Amino acid sequence: MNNERKINENSKNEQLEAFRVEDKGKKLTTNQGMKVSEDEFSLKAGERGPTLMEDFHFREKMTHFDHERIPERVVHARGFAAYGEFQVYESMRKYTKAKFLQNPGVKTPVFVRFSTVVGSRGSAETVRDVRGFATKFYTEEGVYDLVANNMPVFFIQDGIKFPDIVHAIKPEPDNEMPQASSAHDTYWDFVANNQEAAHMTMWLMSDRAIPRSFRMMEGFGVNTFRFVNEDGKAYFVKFHWKPKLGVHSLVWDEAQKISGEDPDYHRRDLWENIEKGHFPEFELGVQILDEEDEFKFTFDILDATKLWPEEEIPVKIIGKMILNRNVDNVFAETEQVAFHPGHVVPGIDFTNDPLLQGRLFSYTDTQLIRLGGPNFHEIPINRSVCPFHNNQRDGYHRQTINVGKVSYHKSSLAGNTPAPASAEEGGYVHYQEKVEGRKVRERSESFRDHFSQASLFWNSMSKPEKKHIIDAYRFELGKVKSQSVRQQIVDMFANVNLDLALAIAEYIGTKPPKSGGTNITKSSPALSQLNTKYSAETRKLAVILTDGFNGKEVQFVLEGLKASGVQPEIISETLGTVRGTDGITFKADHTFLTTDSVVFDAVYMVRGSSKSVEFNKEAGQFVYEAYSHYKPIGATHDGKRWLETDEMGQSVGVILSDDMKRFIEEFGEAIAVHRFWNRTVV
Repeated sequence: MNNERKINENSKNEQLEAFRVEDKGKKLTTNQGMKVSEDEFSLKAGERGPTLMEDFHFREKMTHFDHERIPERVVHARGFAAYGEFQVYESMRKYTKAKFLQNPGVKTPVFVRFSTVVGSRGSAETVRDVRGFATKFYTEEGVYDLVANNMPVFFIQDGIKFPDIVHAIKPEPDNEMPQASSAHDTYWDFVANNQEAAHMTMWLMSDRAIPRSFRMMEGFGVNTFRFVNEDGKAYFVKFHWKPKLGVHSLVWDEAQKISGEDPDYHRRDLWENIEKGHFPEFELGVQILDEEDEFKFTFDILDATKLWPEEEIPVKIIGKMILNRNVDNVFAETEQVAFHPGHVVPGIDFTNDPLLQGRLFSYTDTQLIRLGGPNFHEIPINRSVCPFHNNQRDGYHRQTINVGKVSYHKSSLAGNTPAPASAEEGGYVHYQEKVEGRKVRERSESFRDHFSQASLFWNSMSKPEKKHIIDAYRFELGKVKSQSVRQQIVDMFANVNLDLALAIAEYIGTKPPKSGGTNITKSSPALSQLNTKYSAETRKLAVILTDGFNGKEVQFVLEGLKASGVQPEIISETLGTVRGTDGITFKADHTFLTTDSVVFDAVYMVRGSSKSVEFNKEAGQFVYEAYSHYKPIGATHDGKRWLETDEMGQSVGVILSDDMKRFIEEFGEAIAVHRFWNRTVV
């Protein structure tokens, strides 16, 4: 029996050996074995022209990539969503004929899915990553999808490279580690050898990569699109979502702890606020550029690794979206929703942005494998609110029961119906752009600059933001095992800023670059999160109480803070009722065992008559952690006296007072500030 098992094992090993392939040192080929001469650029009509359908290498590469994982999304697998409505502030008729952008009196239903990019469905939500921000508008002309991210640029310039960046940033295939993280060799090796990723990597290492909430992050369409008006005049356009609560982030230590404390932190935040009636609001902004201004800038407007500086091309705010209803079933709605940048309506069109051109192919291909066939548009969450009529039939999961014998065009039996609609009847007509050029796999010279906007981003950061970026590079590259890759990255980012590169090199065991730097001195204040809106609205406040607290005063303070939108939650030694003077009681929402300071925005230390040493220790740890994360701390009476004996009591952002009206005002203002970066933390 043992000999038979050994023979079988040897036979299986021989079978497996035939399928083992070592790619190192080999020439690149298609899956059919044909050698490939170029893998950096898709086949285009002219170096700035559109990608051609005959590009079989692009199709093979992208098709394989789109079908690599089932059943979850290849990217953006970890997501959460909500319903809402959108209204335009004023008619945009001058720029576009899209009907949902015409009448301020019309509310357009929307469905928005937020997501992380790299991690699997089961990963934590506060990881360092790009966030998806995809919006489905159910318009009277059909579905329009604005498929955005919370960063305005991307890693690559050409869609053919998308499988490469995702392969590089996903867990490494030999051991499938690490999950939902860019802190490993293959991602940084990709960056070092594909330096167009420099700008996006600066964003990824910034605070933008660890948002405080889905409700407090921007959204960007990334790609350059077109508006087209009734007269056929076109404008280049980029889309922006601006959160009414401002743009705010976590600190890295906080984000890591939240991943363990509450891996569902972002979805819980969105769900709970909508359930409470604190509906998230975002304003839609557009940057609009006349076609004749296409070449007036130092960057190519079709390059997805570049942003349009708001100081040069202002953002025009044109409407507002409110998210006001949670989903009923996460799988049926959030998981089955299918977005596609090619889902457009008349008045919105495409450009020759080579990343966008790749996306226009990729998304449909992905839905075919993920949702089981060509009828994914019939799933309720994806169905248009206006009727659809065509000659498509059958296929997996078909729900429409088509009547009649005709399923083709043209026909006399059905009177040539359904018939195409003219532009006057609302039919979609592609913008007629002149395209000419040789069939080439090349990239325009205007796409060659990889560092100037990375330098612009760095120049635009405040002192604490720069420190966070440096710390992020030190952490990420400290996880990279390859000395060569670490050195390549340090040398590469010397082109962005020499001081940045030197600060990184100091901590990761590489040689400091001897030269580098840039002559880019321009900055863009809009890129710094310190230049954002500040509000106490919906901020979560931890209130530390024990029996014996001053009932009337605490009640007065909490009512005053709630009036400014603060959401207090009671933390005590045990769950149950916490009893104060004057017969006033509160129900404890948490104990120190069931929650942590990292899931709150501020702490109000009240205490009470408890003399428990254990309580003092737990409360002290709770408060000090919030303090070390630069959060506002408030205290009155017993809590005030307890903090006065500590160095925290004299620090900025720590409000101590027995004057209740003054305390409410000052502490409310501190909560709105959110972080006190000039605080000394030991």
